[in-house]
Amino acid sequence: MGKFTKSGGREMPALNTSSLPDLIFTLLFFFMIVTTMREVTLKVQFKLPHATELQKLEKKSLVTFIYAGKPTAEFRKKMGSETRIQLNDKFAEVSEIQDYIAQERQSMKEEDQPLMTVSMKVDAETKMGVIVDIKQALREAQALKINYSAISKN
Repeated sequence: MGKFTKSGGREMPALNTSSLPDLIFTLLFFFMIVTTMREVTLKVQFKLPHATELQKLEKKSLVTFIYAGKPTAEFRKKMGSETRIQLNDKFAEVSEIQDYIAQERQSMKEEDQPLMTVSMKVDAETKMGVIVDIKQALREAQALKINYSAISKN
């Protein structure tokens, strides 16, 4: 009968890392595809009004957004609790809307400029006077395609 002996210095085989770059790139591509980038950091809070007759916007690249509502808790001490207008990432006054629309038009292709739509995301509790002021500024800026964002009543 043979005698089994352990010959002391057996080592663990090295870990094969040849497929590790493939896994990393697969995960990277997955997160790039799944992740959506937020274009605007909201500084106003709004609860969209309910509506029954809704249509989806066709080309989102032709849509410019104007937000109106009460400032979020973070900005309430500085800005107060009155309704504020937000254009891109900053608070604005009604007088700044025309310049904003002109700047947005310039960033579009020339053939897309007449198709530009302004979508107003306004809190349901906002006073109509603010909305009328925004609409008047849009009229003066020749931005006549206006969309009101809402959620379905169903």
